[in-house]
Amino acid sequence: MIQDGAHLAQSEEEKEAVYRFRYDVYVEEMGRYRGIADHANRRFCEPEDESARIFYAAVDGEVVATSRFNWGGDAPFTERLVDHYRLAPFLAEIPGEAMAVGERGMVRPDLRGSSIFWELGEKSQSFIGEKRVQLIFGACEPHLLSRYVSQGSRTFAAQNISSPDSGYLIPIVNVVEDIDYLRRIGSPSVETTRDWGDEKKIPECIERLLADQGNVVSQRLVDSGLYLGEVNHSLEDLNENQISTLEGLTNDEVMGVIHKSNIIHCEPGDHVIKKGGTARNMFVLLEGHVEVRDEGALLGVFGPGDVFGAMAFLLERPRVADMYAATSCRILSLSERTIRKAIDSDAQGAAHLMLNIAKILCLRLLQTR
Repeated sequence: MIQDGAHLAQSEEEKEAVYRFRYDVYVEEMGRYRGIADHANRRFCEPEDESARIFYAAVDGEVVATSRFNWGGDAPFTERLVDHYRLAPFLAEIPGEAMAVGERGMVRPDLRGSSIFWELGEKSQSFIGEKRVQLIFGACEPHLLSRYVSQGSRTFAAQNISSPDSGYLIPIVNVVEDIDYLRRIGSPSVETTRDWGDEKKIPECIERLLADQGNVVSQRLVDSGLYLGEVNHSLEDLNENQISTLEGLTNDEVMGVIHKSNIIHCEPGDHVIKKGGTARNMFVLLEGHVEVRDEGALLGVFGPGDVFGAMAFLLERPRVADMYAATSCRILSLSERTIRKAIDSDAQGAAHLMLNIAKILCLRLLQTR
């Protein structure tokens, strides 16, 4: 029987309910993992589940949220986890029992934005504290990065995750007991993180291993002036016949648009947008070129200054095509929530932004005639 509330799945019945819930969210809603899911039984289970701590929350006897933690103290990390989350440099210096990988976090659509996932997180936090886990690795889609960064996550990997099953994800890590860092960025997580005082045992090598901050620059973590300069500098040398997404906006209006944004470096072949994806954030290409493809057919190539992902934002529908980095790229990932807030609060800046996007889309149509 599935009991309401947040729990660690222990019985086969509980685990099977989680696997079926994963299928509903990942396979049916998001169109992922179709190649490895069990369609006959409508369940999604992986080898990592055999040694994982699987947490779930239930309402009215139905699973509505879940997450999975693979702890190095339970079993060695699988080859996929080591490769996916770039664990090798950490495992060379830190014992596996000080590390965990958090995956398969999801919430039923009608409860997203509610407190249910945080309630589930409190359940897993007791396990993390009990085992004195120091590093929790995970990954997120670009449009969710600012949220995780605000809670204390850090980017660290030189290359992001790009696979047919998972899509395009950014590896992140939480240094669990780094209270000073959480205070410095103003993270609300500091309120629920235990300060061990003299018992604090963050490995000395952590700062060195995280020093480069990976291939992502988050607006939340750098000086606003420097971040604005980086964006403006990238867009100031466009050709005469090109229109910038941010053209005509004042610096204050630009800051309103790029608040909570991230600049992401992509490698050639990275699958930046997956057709059918439900995220609605927009991207501005700062450097390099990306290809638009549908069922493998090349539909177009975008260059610096172009905006993409706009149709999902404007129509509030799933992505209609795949986008791949054709060259090494830098892209500005804009927060959907921030832009909608700017539209509501700054009519003039929003008008400039929407006019620029409309012009870019019109020129794109003309070029295909």
